[in-house]
Amino acid sequence: MPKITFVHRNGQESTVEAENGKSVMEVAVDNDVEIEAACEGSLACATCHMVVLDQGRYDALPAMDEDEEDMLDLAFGLTKTSRLTCQIRVTDELDGIRFQVPDDA
Repeated sequence: MPKITFVHRNGQESTVEAENGKSVMEVAVDNDVEIEAACEGSLACATCHMVVLDQGRYDALPAMDEDEEDMLDLAFGLTKTSRLTCQIRVTDELDGIRFQVPDDA
C-alpha cells in the first residue's frame, strides 16, 4: 500500500498506509488529520484543502477540473500547489507524497 505523509498544523508529521481507490480526504479523516471535510467529498466545499509539499509530485497528479478550481477559490491559505483532497484518488504512484494541512483562518 502507498504511504502518505500529512504535516499537521502543529508541524508534526504522520505517515500512514493508504488503500488504493480511496480519496486522500478519506485517508486523512480515517487517520484523524485535522481537516473538516464538511461535504464528505461531494465537491461542495473546500474544507479538505491541503497543500502538496513537492512541486514535482503536484505536477504528476491528475489535472484539476473546473469544479475543483472553483471550490479552491474559497479555500483559506491557497497556494500554487493546493488541491482538494476529495478529488485525489490513492494509487501506487502517490507513494511518498506529502500534504500540509493549511493553518486556520
